[in-house]
Amino acid sequence: MRLFKLIIIISFCLFGIYSISMNFVDESKSFTHQSEIDYPVDKVFPQFDNLQNFTSWNDYFSGKKDLNFTYFMPYHGIGSAMKFSDKNNDELGDLFIRYSNMNRTLRYQLFEGENDNPYLIDVKFKAVGNKTKMFWNVHTPKRSFLERSLNLVAEDFFVENIDKSMKNLYQLLGNKVDKDQQLASVKYDSLMIENRDGGILLGVNVSTRNTKEILFKNVLMNHSKVVNFIKSDLGKKEDEFGTPVLLTNPANLKDKEISYFYGIPLSKRVAVSDNNFNFQTLNASKVYVIYFQGNYNNRIGTIQQLLKQAKKDTMRNGQLMEEFLEEPSDVQNVKLKLSLPVYR
Repeated sequence: MRLFKLIIIISFCLFGIYSISMNFVDESKSFTHQSEIDYPVDKVFPQFDNLQNFTSWNDYFSGKKDLNFTYFMPYHGIGSAMKFSDKNNDELGDLFIRYSNMNRTLRYQLFEGENDNPYLIDVKFKAVGNKTKMFWNVHTPKRSFLERSLNLVAEDFFVENIDKSMKNLYQLLGNKVDKDQQLASVKYDSLMIENRDGGILLGVNVSTRNTKEILFKNVLMNHSKVVNFIKSDLGKKEDEFGTPVLLTNPANLKDKEISYFYGIPLSKRVAVSDNNFNFQTLNASKVYVIYFQGNYNNRIGTIQQLLKQAKKDTMRNGQLMEEFLEEPSDVQNVKLKLSLPVYR
């Protein structure tokens, strides 16, 4: 009995000391941190401005294996949003981009759990030659009296997360730079012949109006939809799937309505519960190839070159394949690999 009373007295004393000490802790906290990465700002900023990119390297998200993500349009810039949670909803939250000034400034709002008060995270970007400096300003949410102790460790937590994330981003951008160097050696507008291996695509069937104003926006939307499904629902990382492929009948490219399949190559079939997605098989074949750079709507002339060459060689052709060599975002400046399977 005496031991029980002693435990109660000690507990009250500790609670009293905690309560008194919390009077000296602010209900929220602001702090800054500076980081630097050896890549130019035009390579770095898109990794922050696109939430699908952001979650692939930011340790707050990538360091947790059981998190599932749902992304909402627009997929980058002001107004983009994302939900995250684990299987048991023990860890959940929302992330929003509230402000975006290209290559200069971003503002995030991060909500954790059921807390209505968000973290406010401002990131300023400064180009220093081929390097980028980032200035982080973090403001923690207002916390109740009993939760204020979390503010004592918040700065250490964020600084550690930022430092780990920068290492992840450096490695990611290193891989992208290797790809950029490969792209730099590509010869555009030259017709080549390749032997293409077969494969499996997972994607969506689409029909849309074939106008300059609508088609690219529709392709962009379905690109994000398929990539989001592969990454979030299937949990695939970038090195686990290939370059997205758009399949269409080249004879219908001037029709008022156009149908196409947009899919991503996978190494094998997987279980898919969403009926909007299906598989298509690509057969191994000889392909005529032209690399195209410019306005997406101007690719028609290049496709006609492929068709004329096939006709000249008395070859029949299969479905046209369009592959974006870089993440599509601007209709004015795309890089495409256009492939036309041919056979006797």
